[in-house]
Amino acid sequence: MIKNKIEKILAVAGGQRICIIGDVMLDKYMVGDVTRISPEAPVQVFDIRETVLKLGGAANVSLNIKTLGVEPFLIGVIGNDLEGEMLKRVMSEQHQDISGLIAVNDRSTTCKTRVIASSHHLLRIDSESKSEISKDTEDRIFNNIKSNSGKYNIIVLQDYNKGVLTKSLIRKIIKFANDNNIKVLVDPKFENFFEYKNVFVFKPNRKELEDAFGRKAKNDEDLLSICGELIRKIKCDNLILTLGEKGIKMIKNQNSSLKISSFNTRARNVADVSGAGDTVISTMAVCIAGGSSLDEAIEISNIAAGIVVEEVGIVPIEKKSLLSQVKALNI
Repeated sequence: MIKNKIEKILAVAGGQRICIIGDVMLDKYMVGDVTRISPEAPVQVFDIRETVLKLGGAANVSLNIKTLGVEPFLIGVIGNDLEGEMLKRVMSEQHQDISGLIAVNDRSTTCKTRVIASSHHLLRIDSESKSEISKDTEDRIFNNIKSNSGKYNIIVLQDYNKGVLTKSLIRKIIKFANDNNIKVLVDPKFENFFEYKNVFVFKPNRKELEDAFGRKAKNDEDLLSICGELIRKIKCDNLILTLGEKGIKMIKNQNSSLKISSFNTRARNVADVSGAGDTVISTMAVCIAGGSSLDEAIEISNIAAGIVVEEVGIVPIEKKSLLSQVKALNI
């Protein structure tokens, strides 16, 4: 039973290090009140009470790994700007290693600013660069990966189509990982969807899968047919398909035959699904680092996602909460 293994899995993982590479983001929440209309124009006047800074994208994956008791090593790109300094400050306050963050002059740090009044989301303001990183920055990232090899046996590639994971960098990372017996886990997005060939885990959600193939699955049989096409195309070892309230499907590629397993959702009262995908891949990486089977890692990740979606906003999974929930479920 998993409840008898979870403490050992997390204890073993605690002595490991996991590398995360991808698009880092700063999430800024401006919280305040709206009580009047501006005399200058027919718009609401927003009075700020506080500004809350949180990590997003690959930085949120790094945080989830940290709160599960494992040391993350985040490699990403930020701008030489105020938002970049804010992101580094938040990570430093969480005792995360920021040495893998590369600041460049020709990009802005990806920042999503949410304006919230009385629990209502009024507006989101995005500031970001979506162009591909330069060859020099790509080389700096890859040299960072190589110089730190031997310190980790898992790499998580977290792609949000913000230009950090270029096609050439993806190919170089995967080849390096496979040559050095490092497992690669991928959370993909549309642009580079089919570039992630020969990885250990490929984890899209249903929408990402359907968008990549340009068609909607008519039923479960059609969905699994698309999954089979994907596995043949990218030759991944394991396809993990997240299905929201319908749970997770795992399709293992075993000697050209497919083994399918289903995992039901563990959420009780869904408040906010934001960040659930980050939680799944983070927890999965931690469990695999701790020596669990992939089936066990998915089951535990599913429980972790069920915990975080009960909270409003993007929150990391905490080791204590995960242990408590796994034991309570008696699985």
